[in-house]
Amino acid sequence: MSQPYYLQGSPFAIRMNGVIGWLARHGVSLLGSQELSVRGRRSGQLQRIPVNLHTHEGVQYLVSARGHSQWVRNMRAAGSGELRVGRRTRAFTAVEIADDERKVIVVRAYLERWGWEVNQYFKGITARSTDAELLAACPDHPVFRIAVEN
Repeated sequence: MSQPYYLQGSPFAIRMNGVIGWLARHGVSLLGSQELSVRGRRSGQLQRIPVNLHTHEGVQYLVSARGHSQWVRNMRAAGSGELRVGRRTRAFTAVEIADDERKVIVVRAYLERWGWEVNQYFKGITARSTDAELLAACPDHPVFRIAVEN
């Protein structure tokens, strides 16, 4: 049985994520970046990572470009988290989107917006790929619809 797709970040990418997360925690959002906090499924501690929240047709999504990462596994277990920029923290609930035509639309829109940053994680898939190619790639890239709690 093969392992789910996950692309480990390079030492440089890991260092940059640390910087971008620190900036978001201190109120500086680079192109809309935010810090995601999600409770660890084993440790119970909040795990933090910078993310690009994606809005499509008025709905907000988190897309895992690198695949089935630790934050994805934690999100599946917790079903909720927090997004932070500076002192502004927003709690949310999350529902994973099935690998279907709706997910293809969201992933294509995500790649149109963020492809310059994440295309290398999609193994040749871009916003210009066919629906069939995107659908084939969807199992490797979890997508969560989030609803911010008031």
